[in-house]
Amino acid sequence: MNQRIVHLALVVKEYDEAIQFYTNKLGFELIEDTALSETKRWVLIKPKGDGACSLLLAKAANEEQEAAIGHQTGGRVFLFLHTDDFWRDYENMKQNNVKFVRDASEQEHGTVAVFEDLYGNLWDLIQPKTS
Repeated sequence: MNQRIVHLALVVKEYDEAIQFYTNKLGFELIEDTALSETKRWVLIKPKGDGACSLLLAKAANEEQEAAIGHQTGGRVFLFLHTDDFWRDYENMKQNNVKFVRDASEQEHGTVAVFEDLYGNLWDLIQPKTS
């Protein structure tokens, strides 16, 4: 058996503002942007590098989905972005006005800081310790 998670849906207010944030502020790659209807698009983004998992930017389609924007995990850290150079990425993000809600610190598992995306979802930026 061979299974893997390839996409995670992230509910967003607007496609273009989300694409702009993730590509310009975080340096992600836009993998696909295909119109499915007049109001729905298939938009995939991913961090640069070898990772196989991408985010599907899913525009909220109703009030219930709109209420989940920025709160998909009830205020917990939602996504974990690993990096091979923490300080490079941390400084680039700060220069791009990404809001950090917990400053950089050395933890048992590596160097980590917590930032918010444009909707308030919490992310860990992590450079794991090597064994």
